[in-house]
Amino acid sequence: MSKKTLQNIYRFIDVFILFFLIFDFGFNINEGYRPYKLVGFFVLSGLLLTFNIVKFFQYKDKSSRRSVAVNMIIVAVTLLAAFIYVLYNQQFSNFSLTLRTKVIFEVGLFFYLLIRLSFLIKYIYKIYFNPAILFVGSFGIFSLIGAFFLMLPKVTTHGINFTDALFTSTSAICVTGLAVLDTANDFTQVGQTVILVLIQIGGLGILTFTSFFAFFFKESTSFREGMYVKDFTASENLQDVFKVAMSIVIFTLSFELIGAICIYYSVLDIPEVEDKVFFSVFHAVSAYCNAGFSTSSSSFYAETFRFNYPLQWIIMALIVFGGLGYNIVSNTFIYFKAAFKNYFIKRTNYMPVRVFTLNSKIIFVTTSLLLVGGFVFFFFAEAKYSLAEHTTAFGKITTAMFSSVTPRTAGFNTVDYTQVATPSLLFVILLMWIGASPASTGGGIKTSTFAIATLNIIATAKGKKRIEINTREISSSTVNKAFAIICISLIVIGVAILLLLFFEPEKDLLAIAFECFSAYSTVGLSLNVTSTLSQPSKYVIIAVMFIGRIGMLNLLIGMLKQVKQKFYKYPQENILIN
Repeated sequence: MSKKTLQNIYRFIDVFILFFLIFDFGFNINEGYRPYKLVGFFVLSGLLLTFNIVKFFQYKDKSSRRSVAVNMIIVAVTLLAAFIYVLYNQQFSNFSLTLRTKVIFEVGLFFYLLIRLSFLIKYIYKIYFNPAILFVGSFGIFSLIGAFFLMLPKVTTHGINFTDALFTSTSAICVTGLAVLDTANDFTQVGQTVILVLIQIGGLGILTFTSFFAFFFKESTSFREGMYVKDFTASENLQDVFKVAMSIVIFTLSFELIGAICIYYSVLDIPEVEDKVFFSVFHAVSAYCNAGFSTSSSSFYAETFRFNYPLQWIIMALIVFGGLGYNIVSNTFIYFKAAFKNYFIKRTNYMPVRVFTLNSKIIFVTTSLLLVGGFVFFFFAEAKYSLAEHTTAFGKITTAMFSSVTPRTAGFNTVDYTQVATPSLLFVILLMWIGASPASTGGGIKTSTFAIATLNIIATAKGKKRIEINTREISSSTVNKAFAIICISLIVIGVAILLLLFFEPEKDLLAIAFECFSAYSTVGLSLNVTSTLSQPSKYVIIAVMFIGRIGMLNLLIGMLKQVKQKFYKYPQENILIN
């Protein structure tokens, strides 16, 4: 059998498994047929394992054999685990045994398809050369796929139309958190799981996942693919780019796991939380990815969580670390580790390696100033409003800090924003617009962009032609990009506000502006406007969320970067700006 024939059969099997899982995952069937479904899982997995064994001996090159070996191991482990579980749990009824065993198959086959998907994307990298379009396209495709999954019968409690499904899917993949439906009551746990997977994919990005599998399974990678991932992960060294991508995935999953454990123990004594494990995992992922989705109808404003201050500090820690991004957290950790080792162990002031770069310093300082400034503002501005119901100093500090952290693209709330003072709402809009750090899970124009623009204003006011910090100079291309991002963001948000005012003439201007800033910066906070939007307004917000996540500048670069560079200069002329 030729290699091409094997590949075609392989693709057919992948598609068949995908549709089988969709049928099992999203449709209700008669209970009498459930045991046959379990038999189908065993037969399908057995055939898949047999085909991979045949393929392993047919292939000659090491790379292909390694990929097939990985697939063989996943399918074999899944089959073995399911067989052992059935063998040692004969006391259960057929119905119960089927429900429990099919979870093993679903998890195993899901990871199998995820790896196969990563190899498909690697193939696309080889035949298409525009990383910006690939980045934008991956988010668009997954938004549509997510919408179709959310329309499956078992996903919602009362059904959902395509517009609401697309809105929810885009909000999840763009880690926004705006919701036209109640995530807690309108979606089943299956639907909440779909949203959770979309949040995780959107927070990390499909390029990072692909690079993770490429490095983990020692797949061969091209120079071009390395350049793609280098841009996406903000790596400075092309040689270690796939190692960085793997580190990002491992760091993210590890941090989310730690967060889930902490959340679990913080809600252990709360009877209102029924499935504490799922609640903990969902909110750990949602918080770290700065998504803002919650399985609580009123987010953390519910009385059960509003006064649970330890839970709020856990959520804040996840939001901040997710908003900083792996590179900043890693550089900060290495810097302080080296400083501790030098000062306390070696008793020397010598720092051997410059690990804390200027980029890291700018982001770290800007983030710290925004967090502290936001806390001070809310602590005093909201003393007679949202903080009044908190009787302890610790409660007031926690609520003020949470109000400072969550507008930075997270979207959770412990206060009712419709009851917040107008100056505080305007300050929240500013925090939402600035957003998180570059190469993180958050949105907004980013802290570095805001810092560069501010430094450029100061330098211009002083009559300087360059931005100089310590012994470093900010490149002119960085300054130009910062102001381009700021201008594009204001144009997109302004157009969105005009359109929403046209479609929703009865709504308040401040509420509409708040919604548009929240959508563009992928925050998810709202003045209870989202669920009341008309269908045209929903599509406007969908577009704004999408543009805010992928960045209009990325899209323009992807479309216009192919223009040939011209190596000449025209005479300069000054334009009057006053």
